[in-house]
Amino acid sequence: MLTELNHIPEGFENCSPENLHTILPGPTLIHLEGRRKNPLFVSVLLHGNEPTGLFALQLFLKKNRDKPLPRSISIFIGNVSAAHEAARHLDKQPDYNRIWPCEDCGPESETKNQDDKSERAMMKYIVDTMREKDVFASVDVHNNTGLNPHYGCINRLDHRFFHLATLFSRTVVYFIRPKGVQSMAFADICPSVTVECGKPDQAYGATHAAEFINTCLHLSELPSHPVAAHDMDLYHTVATITVPEHISFSFDNDTSNDKDLNKMDAVETLSTDICFPATLDHLNFTELSRGTSLGNLNINQTEIPLRVTDEHGNDATNRYLTLEAGQLRTAREFMPSMFTLDKNVIRQDCLGYLMERMDW
Repeated sequence: MLTELNHIPEGFENCSPENLHTILPGPTLIHLEGRRKNPLFVSVLLHGNEPTGLFALQLFLKKNRDKPLPRSISIFIGNVSAAHEAARHLDKQPDYNRIWPCEDCGPESETKNQDDKSERAMMKYIVDTMREKDVFASVDVHNNTGLNPHYGCINRLDHRFFHLATLFSRTVVYFIRPKGVQSMAFADICPSVTVECGKPDQAYGATHAAEFINTCLHLSELPSHPVAAHDMDLYHTVATITVPEHISFSFDNDTSNDKDLNKMDAVETLSTDICFPATLDHLNFTELSRGTSLGNLNINQTEIPLRVTDEHGNDATNRYLTLEAGQLRTAREFMPSMFTLDKNVIRQDCLGYLMERMDW
């Protein structure tokens, strides 16, 4: 399943995500030698509809063509077949960012697909290979489908992780769920970060990620002293919000950007169980007060139609959400991230995450 190379294939630097399958037979691990031998690890296209990591690598490789690398780099190009379809993952595939091994993930990480032993074995082989190479640091490049700032995600409250993440953005998110993600697997062997680079169609995301990769390759070490307080805003992901499979949902395309969500008129009947505002993703990284409306409910909907799971896997729905006058509202203050309008992503993964500021 995995192809392993010591060179960049011809045509890679200019290939589109949709045509990558004509150059690479599938998931591919590429090792390039640099002056410092312990490599930087970079993974891209773990989700086939998030191409910014590929574009960033192409920018980086073009800029450094025929130049000696300051440090070795190992590149993992993930779900090539899903990229061909511009899909997060194909129906019969596991999510490539939910099946990585880690010390506290348990025997099974979170995936709706059980027939994925070969993919899990591939991810374990990659981690074992990079451990043997004494990997310096790990960077996993992603996009969002909703409006979000650029930010870094870490899984350890460690000064080296803070320094790595803040090289990308002063906005840093700490999380321990979902399990089985790439950054969590690599956190067991080196400082690691997931960089979220905005929507796929925003060109600056690729430029920003390419600059970050270049910066990481030029590092001699990651400091262990504290990051200055004014250099980082740290948030803690405390819960995941999902739409159960039996719940139908829609978006109100008539909702304008300047409409007060707390004053949305409840409708007597809806064709779906819940109708979210079309500007739901505008709430990302905004501190919401108690009582903020997140959507209108069908008149027959008498229970909270969403599920909130805390970072330990416990049901926390009633802690964060409440029903009031035909609307779904926040039961307490929190800050959402990754709220998305993409129905496929909502069904395959989640509606978004809930965060709180963290005093580090």
